[in-house]
Amino acid sequence: MKELEKITPMEQDFAKWYTDVVKQGNLIAYGPVKGTIVFKPNSYGIWEQIQKNLNEYFAEKGIQNVYLPLLIPEKLFNKEKDHIAGFNPELATITKVGDKELDEKVFIRPTSEVLFADLFKNSIESYKDLPIIYNQWANVVRWEKTTNPFLRSREFLWQEGHTCHSSAIEARKFTKGMISTYAKFLKNYLAIPTIIGKKTPKEKFAGACSTYTVEAMMKDGRALQSGTSHYLAQNFSKQFDIQFKNENNNLDYVYQTSWGVSTRLLGAIIMTHGDNRGIIMPPRVAPIQIDVLELFANKNKEVHVYCENLYKELSRKFRVRLDSSDKGPGFKASNSEIQGVPIRIEVGPRDIENKSVTVVRRDTLEKIKINNENIKEQVEIILNEIHDNLYAQAEKRLNENTVFVDNYDEFKAQIKNHKFVVAPFCCLDSAEEKIKNETGATTRCLPKKFDKPLEKHKCIFEDCRKETNRYVVFARAY
Repeated sequence: MKELEKITPMEQDFAKWYTDVVKQGNLIAYGPVKGTIVFKPNSYGIWEQIQKNLNEYFAEKGIQNVYLPLLIPEKLFNKEKDHIAGFNPELATITKVGDKELDEKVFIRPTSEVLFADLFKNSIESYKDLPIIYNQWANVVRWEKTTNPFLRSREFLWQEGHTCHSSAIEARKFTKGMISTYAKFLKNYLAIPTIIGKKTPKEKFAGACSTYTVEAMMKDGRALQSGTSHYLAQNFSKQFDIQFKNENNNLDYVYQTSWGVSTRLLGAIIMTHGDNRGIIMPPRVAPIQIDVLELFANKNKEVHVYCENLYKELSRKFRVRLDSSDKGPGFKASNSEIQGVPIRIEVGPRDIENKSVTVVRRDTLEKIKINNENIKEQVEIILNEIHDNLYAQAEKRLNENTVFVDNYDEFKAQIKNHKFVVAPFCCLDSAEEKIKNETGATTRCLPKKFDKPLEKHKCIFEDCRKETNRYVVFARAY
């Protein structure tokens, strides 16, 4: 059997810790093309749970799932100039099929705004056809220069939603509603607290009027953009001539939105909850919620029979794995821990005699003896406690490491100290660029909520120093 390798402590080298955890947790294999990965069952299983549970949220909002082509002809893609400028460096392009040069370049989708625009153009006639609210689960390709499993890869999985509305008010409301939905999902299923806010003009999505984001804090103090929602206004509908007859029988252009989350969420889970023993899976999206470990079954045949029955009973309600191999107890426990399974139940000869089992929580490593009666109910309580504890720890870390500053020297010191920094800021592109070059920090968002009242202050940027009531969250980010 393969020995488990040692994980580099995160305090020593966070990047190496992350790579070790991803590999040792049996989450990925590296693909044959540089910058691509294979999603193994342990990681794809998380994504399946994300899909399943997000689809339930989507259904409540009347969102329908569709699937559009992978390929985009150059002529169609070129219709939106701002959009093209944003993606040009990362576009994977097909110019040849077999020995034949193509008459027109074909792009592998980096996102699908133009494909949806083309679909909507041919689908909408009247205000009675609106709103249209579509989502697709798909893969996209962006030829990233620097790659990192789940965080940045040349092919990744995501969902992207696209809508058309008859009014700007309705479209803006939907845009903001979706970012709130993502924040709710991250809290309720991934146990990740976030800061909700609006992107600065420099950081907004290419082709959007405005972009909203949910930003999460990783254990190294860096931010991870975990979901975005874009108000596209009529930018795409005018370029692609997506018109409808309104209630006054006049032609108007539709108002659009787009929104999405991706497999970056897997990276967020690892870096928000993981420890030096490996991953810690949030129970509600864990592909395996419970490991049942047979211990010393060769000394008492009843152990195997009991574990088989326990596995069957728990599997009616939970995602369960039974380890009845002849591997040692230490290996079985370590293997379960490194893969982040929320609960492991250890059953040995002594447990059979005592009519109880030992439950070990992955988050606290606490060992709990529980009676054989009502095991399902007791396990469910523990799983919910694990979720709540993971969220509480992450929220405490976010709150304790988010600071307000009003001068540039303190700003630089706090960024160097791996903090989220909230500061008054003018939002000039040139100021953002200079701050990024000097500190490595980028604007994450103009936050929606504050814990204390804000007054006008001078802009943090030394070359500006004008009074502003805009406050922006800065951080180094993935």
